[in-house]
Amino acid sequence: MGGPAPARGLADLRDEIVAHGGCGYEPCETATRMVPGDGNPDAAVVFVGEAPGKTEDELGRPFMGRAGKLLDELLAEAGVVRADVWITNVVKARPPKNRDPKAPEIAHWMPFLVRELELIQPQLIVPLGRHALKHFAPEAKIGEVHGTLLDERLFPLYHPAAAMYNQTLKATLFEDARALGALLDP
Repeated sequence: MGGPAPARGLADLRDEIVAHGGCGYEPCETATRMVPGDGNPDAAVVFVGEAPGKTEDELGRPFMGRAGKLLDELLAEAGVVRADVWITNVVKARPPKNRDPKAPEIAHWMPFLVRELELIQPQLIVPLGRHALKHFAPEAKIGEVHGTLLDERLFPLYHPAAAMYNQTLKATLFEDARALGALLDP
């Protein structure tokens, strides 16, 4: 892993994402700014959400709003900090009114995510929520597989935003974050 090549490749990819537009897909046309992934180019762990929200759209960085604050708490529970990991989304532009991205919009952005993961070569991918999970394990259900290791490098968690709306999930999320920490530090 690591070294200057992934960092250069990620910087080029970031520039490409930030400059993206004019493609005709609604989120790309209506977003304030594109939101590339962010973090450590040599990260052993990549967290993948679905799409940017309002705060992310304003700041151009992933997971910066309320869900991002909870994600930071979960990272701490797992024994890591944001600077150690890479955080990104499947879709790099905020869908209008935070609606779910449509299948063609997801397909449009998928090559960018694939390139990100190829450049970073993480040991572990952590899909956040059911929407992100379905891109890595289409048949898996988040309620059945959260907090468990799938396919040797997939460790799904509930999306932090889900815990903001469903307090019973918050304890589960923290328990799963502790399991992630144990996996990272055997």
